Amino acid sequence: MMGKQACYRLSAAGGPDDGPDGRISSSPGTSGLRDLPYRVELWDPAKATVELVLAATVSGSIGYAAYHAATVEFPDRYIVLRHKDAVLSRWNAPTH
Repeated sequence: MMGKQACYRLSAAGGPDDGPDGRISSSPGTSGLRDLPYRVELWDPAKATVELVLAATVSGSIGYAAYHAATVEFPDRYIVLRHKDAVLSRWNAPTH
């Protein structure tokens, strides 16, 4: 079972999805982000469950770029790059 998830959608300011306060309003289409094949997952310290999905994309290169950025941002955490159910790469935090 997956832990907490955060999905972000990037769009230009003033787009049709903007609400009255300038924020993107939620829409049913955002649930499709979970169906994107490449995911970067941040696992809990015990490596038992996914704490947060940092990125989800259809592009392998964007997925790998997000994975690399996650290893820089969270060097002491366990991070996994997946394509569907296959693990493409994992970052095991160094143990000192």
